[in-house]
Parts: sequence; structure tokens; C-alpha cells
Amino acid sequence: MVWQQQYFGNSVRDWLVAGVAFLAVLTLLPLVRSYLLAQQRRLPPGMPSGVTLTLRLLERTSKIFLWALALYVAERFLNLPPLVERISKILIVLIAWGQAALWASTAVRFALERRRDEAAMARGERVLPVDVSGSFDILLFIARIVIFAVALLLALDNLGVNITALIAGLGVGGIAIALAVQTVLGDILASLSITLDRPFVAGDWLRIDDCEGIVEHIGIKSTRLRSLSGEQIILSNADVLKSRVRNLGRMPERRSLFTLGVVYDTPQAQLEKLPRLVQETIEGVPGTRFEYCLLRGFGDSALQFEVCYFVPEPTGRRFLEILDAVNRGILAAFDRDGIRFAYPTRTVIQQAS
Repeated sequence: MVWQQQYFGNSVRDWLVAGVAFLAVLTLLPLVRSYLLAQQRRLPPGMPSGVTLTLRLLERTSKIFLWALALYVAERFLNLPPLVERISKILIVLIAWGQAALWASTAVRFALERRRDEAAMARGERVLPVDVSGSFDILLFIARIVIFAVALLLALDNLGVNITALIAGLGVGGIAIALAVQTVLGDILASLSITLDRPFVAGDWLRIDDCEGIVEHIGIKSTRLRSLSGEQIILSNADVLKSRVRNLGRMPERRSLFTLGVVYDTPQAQLEKLPRLVQETIEGVPGTRFEYCLLRGFGDSALQFEVCYFVPEPTGRRFLEILDAVNRGILAAFDRDGIRFAYPTRTVIQQAS
């Protein structure tokens, strides 16, 4: 019978069954994947994390893996030559572990995103997009290296390769490489520390020693700031952690503290009125919170009043505009009430001989 005829060691029936199995797997699985991904658009926001993660894993399922899976199912119905079966096994194992690594890296990315967003919301910080959060990319990069390295070792172990000696060799080689690139490795570990501790993120305004600017990117080796004068400042991550970092971008409000000096012969009535006059001037400027105005001390040529107020917009041009409005208002108020600012004076007494 035709069904019993042998071709390459298998009957026609076996070839047909294998072909049907191959086409069934290669057709049904992509259809199911496409259908589930199409339903993703109809799902309401705020779905459970398990559903979201499952959909992301489906998105990261490659077509090559589906072909390999269909080939594996079809082979179960055939008797192949040892060489062909060996080559097929190598390809299927490598593709399968590669897909497993993709799934694992997707799951790690999903977990890191959730942890980052939850931590940011708990601290009242802004949630940054992935392409802006350089620290996120660093941690994800390291996780991917570990995942794909483990997947490769497991694939070699499944293929019968003795990985014990390979792991030992990699360990010795890793120590040698670490000693040779201590500086670079220190920067990488520093970037990992920045990622986990999150003292600052992209978009924060930092002051590091004599450098000041907005964080543009946190890389594996360096952190880049855009200074207020326009140039880019590149700092080693290890140097950043060794320095005293002032994160001005996380100030809820900014304090303005200054001293007013008035002449000693100012009438007592004007001295009593001066704090209230300064307070009314500052409170008359929108976006300010007055704190105090008091007589702080007696200078060489002036009575020194210390003034303090806060601005809820600590960065940007708005703070400078408020500072300018307050200063102009105080000048106008003092001029209107006849209060004179002091300036350095010196009295020289000459005695006639």
C-alpha cells in the first residue's frame, strides 16, 4: 500500500502525520498568540500583574521559537538518522533556552518597572519613562547578562557538554579581568549602587563639589550633567559616590535668606514698622511664604535685619523672578516710608595739635 512505502526510513503515513503536526502547531499557536494580543487593547486599565506579565511574555515569544517547537513535535512521529537528529537537537535546545532567556529578561524588566514605579509613588517622586531612567537600564543590562549566561550554560549542559571545567575557567578568567579593569569595574559597581539606592535620577538638579547641573543620563561608567551655563559635565560614577551630593531637585521649597542694613539714626517708630513692612511686601508677591524678619545684630555702620522667606518653586526662572519682585518691592517700600539703607562709613576725628 502507498501508506506503507518507506522514504528516508519512514512510511508515507509517518511523514503525513508529522507534516500535519508541524502545520497544526505552526498555525494554531501563532493564531492564539495574535488573538490574545489583540484582546489586550480591549482590557481595562489596572489589570492584575499576572495578566499583564502573561501578555508581555506572549509579545516576546519569537517566531523562530514557534518554528522550533513545531519541528520538535513533528520529529516525535519520525525516525531520523543520528546526524540529523543530533543537529536538530542542538538547534532546538539553543533556540528553546534562548527563548527562555527572553522570557526571563522580560519578567525581570516587568518586576523592576513595578518596583521602580511603586517606590517612586511611595516617595512622592515623579515616575520616569524607561528611556529616561538610565539607572533602570543599568540594572536591566546586568540582569540580562546574568540571564543569558546562565541560559547558555544550561543549554550546553543539556547538550552533554561538561560545564564544570568551563565554569572554573570562567571564574579564573573573571578574576584576572577584574584585576585588570579595577577602575571600570568600580564605576560599574558604583552605577549599580546608584540604581539600587536612588540618591538621584535623570532630571534631578545636583550640586557636586564645584559642579552644578541637571542629570541628563546615568550610564554604566559615568553620570552626565547639563550645567546651568550650557556645557555638559561628565563625572565618573565612583567619584560621584565619593563626593557630597546635594540634590536640589528634590527640594519641596527653596529658602531665601538675606540681611538688610539700615542706618543707626533711623527713628524708633520706623524700626518697629520695618518687619511688618517687609512681611507685607513679601506676602504681596504670589508664590512666597514669609518666615520672619528680625533685628539680628549691630554692625559697624548699620542695624542688621535678617529676612527669611520660602518659594515653593525651587528651580527654574520662576524663583529668580520672585526674588527680583521681592527685592524691588522692598526698595520701593523703604523709599516710600523714608527708611534709608546703610553703607560703610568711617568717622575720623582729628585733634588739633
